[in-house]
Amino acid sequence: MGVFSNSMEAGFLAACLALPVFAPAQTLDAQSKPPSRAQQLMGDLAPKMADLTDKVLYGDIWERPQLSKRDRSLVTVSALVAMHRPEQLKSHLLLARQNGLTEEELVEAITHLAFYAGWPNAVSALAVAKEVFRK
Repeated sequence: MGVFSNSMEAGFLAACLALPVFAPAQTLDAQSKPPSRAQQLMGDLAPKMADLTDKVLYGDIWERPQLSKRDRSLVTVSALVAMHRPEQLKSHLLLARQNGLTEEELVEAITHLAFYAGWPNAVSALAVAKEVFRK
């Protein structure tokens, strides 16, 4: 058995995937910004993972011009629904809204996914969406 139990590992991964898109890795000095969300969540334990999250995932992948952030959000939400990752889905539904997707479009995508990713995954995702959209 590794350092983390399955539930701890799932929570750790959820926290990593819930990081905001605008979180570049930085160290604190007199003129820099506070630590990114990745640095706050895991920088003390796994500084390289936090650095990769900031620089590669959010600094490169999310910034590539081949897909809009709106499209990346739709893909990410779809993957999280298909993999049944409700913890990460919460933050990515909010990000999807910020990136231009409507509630109606997100609900339609989840409904569509019921036939490809499984009915239970879609029902769970709709419960998460209802919670997120009602806040």
